[in-house]
Amino acid sequence: MGLKEISWDQALEWASPFPYVLVVSLDQGGRPNAMGVGWWSIVSWEPRLLAISVAPERYTYECLKARGEFTLCFPSKDLKEAAWLCGTRSGRKVDKFALGKLKGIPSRFVRPPLLEGSTVAFECRIKEEMEAGDHVLFLAEILATYGDEGRLLHLYSIHYRKLVAIDCKGTYKFDL
Repeated sequence: MGLKEISWDQALEWASPFPYVLVVSLDQGGRPNAMGVGWWSIVSWEPRLLAISVAPERYTYECLKARGEFTLCFPSKDLKEAAWLCGTRSGRKVDKFALGKLKGIPSRFVRPPLLEGSTVAFECRIKEEMEAGDHVLFLAEILATYGDEGRLLHLYSIHYRKLVAIDCKGTYKFDL
């Protein structure tokens, strides 16, 4: 058969799943907000750096610009409904923490909270940003890392249309 040219939409579907994370930030009034993100990556081992990509029209973009820090939380399968809400609703219009019954845990080095029910979480401070087409790439230093050994089944996105859970041992649970 071999490779043939396919549409962008089809390529994203076939390349799935993508790790689905929640970027937790604070607005100017100090209210926490969480946004579902599939476009993130570790970009350096030393210093420890990661990058996230956020569209400028997003409420999270405003929060990141105002505060310069965030937590990156990998939601466990137990947070599937709240995680989907965070990727489909704007924090400008709703309090996602209240609506999704998310519980924040105080961070050690940044003001935005960690999320209870995460498999892994990073505390991050933004170092640089750059325009990347219709998004802005935020390069951030990882200040601290956390994990919950009892919650290793975390969420992945299938073409940003549905979530599945996979753990680091290769255990799969589809169609959450």
